[in-house]
Amino acid sequence: MENVARPWPALWSLVIGFFMILIDTTIVSVANPSIMEGLGTDINAVIWVTSAYLLAYAVPLLITGRLGDRFGPKKLYLLGLVVFTLASLWCGLAGDIQSLITARVLQGLGAAIMTPQTMAVITRIFPPDRRGAAMGLWGATAGMATLVGPILGGILVDSLGWEWIFFINVPVGIVGFILAWRFVPSLSTHPHRFDIPGVLLSAVGLFLLVFGIQEGETYNWGTIAGPLSVWSLIIAGIVVLAGFIAWQRFNKGEPLLPLDLFRDRNFSLANIGITTVGFTVTAFGLPLIFYYQMVRGMTPTQSALMMVPMALISGGLAPVVGRIIDRVNPKYITSGGLVLMAVALVWNSVLMHPDTPILLFLLPSAVLGFANAGIWAPLSSTATRNLPSRQAGAGSGVYNTTRQIGAVLGSAAIAVLIQSRLAAELPAGPGGESMEFSGRLPEALHEGFSTAMGQSILLPAAVILVGAAVALFFAKPKAVNGWGAQHAPSAGAKAPEGAPRAG
Repeated sequence: MENVARPWPALWSLVIGFFMILIDTTIVSVANPSIMEGLGTDINAVIWVTSAYLLAYAVPLLITGRLGDRFGPKKLYLLGLVVFTLASLWCGLAGDIQSLITARVLQGLGAAIMTPQTMAVITRIFPPDRRGAAMGLWGATAGMATLVGPILGGILVDSLGWEWIFFINVPVGIVGFILAWRFVPSLSTHPHRFDIPGVLLSAVGLFLLVFGIQEGETYNWGTIAGPLSVWSLIIAGIVVLAGFIAWQRFNKGEPLLPLDLFRDRNFSLANIGITTVGFTVTAFGLPLIFYYQMVRGMTPTQSALMMVPMALISGGLAPVVGRIIDRVNPKYITSGGLVLMAVALVWNSVLMHPDTPILLFLLPSAVLGFANAGIWAPLSSTATRNLPSRQAGAGSGVYNTTRQIGAVLGSAAIAVLIQSRLAAELPAGPGGESMEFSGRLPEALHEGFSTAMGQSILLPAAVILVGAAVALFFAKPKAVNGWGAQHAPSAGAKAPEGAPRAG
């Protein structure tokens, strides 16, 4: 049996690294102006500081999840943490933008190695009927990180400088490594044969798709260079991924992505649900922060602090929800949380006027906290409940990949929508061009800009309602029988030295 005597210290050890890598997906956004000034670069180059990280993070997740099944999630997690921590040090010491972007690629790769292992370890050391509380903590970490990133980033940039959003990872990474080395068990491994064609097809397909979507706005959804266009990359990515799926279907050996994972209805539906969550969580912040800073004149730190009710309520309630979903059908909590998120976003949209009392925005922020608490743990617990031990890494890789693709789609879609709504609501500049702004807007433009941001935030509200509808079709969790026997090392599995024996 792969259960361990002290699974909670193992989980807390993993949460430290997981929190750190998720913060780094959002913390850089508030530091971009300081990075531009400090490294003497332009906006197009500095955007790649975030884009390079997200690309290197999203593309390898399927592969790194499977590597955890083959070599053990603890070894892969520690390797990824070392790569991430050293890359963070490089980021802080970077003297030019090219060096920073290169370091961010390495940092994203480290994050991709780590992320699937956290979920895989939870799946393997907690029985399904006691996994909800563990997933509650995992989910609270994921939800909190997206909120804490901008707040922490604003404080560090304002007080110490942009380099410290990276330097802070070094002591955290060292502590995380020591704790994971001490408390995370060495679980049994399985002698997988690695699917090299599957690795190549998935990596190429995901790269083309994610790059095309992520950089579409940069190239106005048109030509990149010569005959190469944004849409040709996206279509090529879809075609290559279709080829990958076909190869997984007909591969006579062991596929990189076991398609029988999707025979479990809840796993398939949870992946759709987490895609809508990734989309929405990434998309809704941009119009809201733009409104706070450009209409209401807030600093980055002040605008991020408007999210504090969401962070506090989400962090406090998520573990409670995790314990509840071990005893009730999680579909009602999940769909309720997703609907609450839509309600909060529509409420924000209604409030977005230049003269709205600013404290009123704390109310929908609090509702978002309740929503977040009801989303992350039930979704992840539902996705992993029926995963077999030997496919825990593969399933975790799929789940995290779909979340990241949702985030990339959300980032691209909201940028396009904001641009179109601004073109519709604000006057054109001389010659009919759309006007561009930096800093606080002239007061005459406040109403039109607020309206455009309010309209834009309705897109993630609509997408999250799709997730709520999907969650209503979750099957009722099955009773758990013989979990220990099911998760004992199989005849072909390799049990590590000192691993707990099935009793």
